[in-house]
Amino acid sequence: MHACRHRAINDGLLAFAERKNTMVRSTEEQRQALRSTWVSVWVNLFLASAQVVIGVYARSQALIADGLHSLSDLVADGVVLFAARHSHAEADDNHPYGHARFETAASLAIGLILVGTGVGMVWAAGLKLHGGESLGAVHPLALVAALLTLAAKEGLFRYMRRIGERLKSSMLIANAWHARADAASSLVVAVGIAANLAGWHSMDAVAAIIVGFMIVKTGWSFSVDAFHSLTDHALDPQEITRIRQTVRTVGGVRGVHKLRTRRMGDWAVVDMHVEVDPHLSVSEGHYIAEQIAARVKEAHRVAECTVHVDPGTVRHLPHLLALPPRAQVQACVLQVLGRAPDALRLHYLESGLELEVELATAMPAAERLQVRLALQAALGALTTQPVRVTLQAHEKD
Repeated sequence: MHACRHRAINDGLLAFAERKNTMVRSTEEQRQALRSTWVSVWVNLFLASAQVVIGVYARSQALIADGLHSLSDLVADGVVLFAARHSHAEADDNHPYGHARFETAASLAIGLILVGTGVGMVWAAGLKLHGGESLGAVHPLALVAALLTLAAKEGLFRYMRRIGERLKSSMLIANAWHARADAASSLVVAVGIAANLAGWHSMDAVAAIIVGFMIVKTGWSFSVDAFHSLTDHALDPQEITRIRQTVRTVGGVRGVHKLRTRRMGDWAVVDMHVEVDPHLSVSEGHYIAEQIAARVKEAHRVAECTVHVDPGTVRHLPHLLALPPRAQVQACVLQVLGRAPDALRLHYLESGLELEVELATAMPAAERLQVRLALQAALGALTTQPVRVTLQAHEKD
């Protein structure tokens, strides 16, 4: 049963590793993203037109401001459509990590559009309020329009957020919360218009100012989050802890350090150092690294995972670089033995240099000891670090 489970895990990892580009969404996911955005486009186009026309007829500064806000949504939807088209493209020579950050750039653009829209609304309404212009009663039709807009925007928010969370798309989620900000602003507009109709005529302009500040706050939040992603902000500590736990489930891993993460659109890029048995072969160390990368990609939203294998707890690069390279060691061994060994394995460890020398010639124990000590002395002259030699001499079968 354990063997079957192990094979199933390996099959799953193999299938995951064979994906060409994990940052490219499936055709169905792209279709859902585009469809939800086009729904937003048509809803905003209808609402913006209706709000501006009714706002002018009803003499409502707040409703006109909300209509202009809906027009800014059309610009945001255009940004989303552009990013959705380009962010799913395959990696190329100019974008070796893919185009996933197009979504992040789109989120930043949406945030800046919101900030600009909100500031403009606050400024225009503030000037009217300060100057005492157009503070008469508005037409009751403005209240009906505000309430219908509120219902439409809230429905749009719930629909787009569901799609965005299903696809794990920060861009679509940002656009969904944009719709929620619109719904909140429409609520404030409705309250302001109702107060205006009750006799507090200045409340229409006050509502427009409140809506403007709400939009600025939402846009600023999106802009900051997108900026963090574009500047290689790390994943949250809880997710990093979960990645560490995933790495430790791979057999042969003794420790993890220098774990670094950064965002790449809605994905993450991870690199780390792992500690393994220092006497493992290169191929087994590479196998462990590939197992780690595949398992991390399978368990987390990670597109790239680079694993550096460290022998044991070796972390001090100057200490390692003080040891002689293989070419020098081979020359020294050749000089002592008078011929090349049949096998020579080097281990660069925290404790120094270890050599495993094999000779396909039988050799008495006393002579073997003498040769080993001669090798150790000759190699000791090449470095100040400790040197340990193991010599095996036996005839081939």
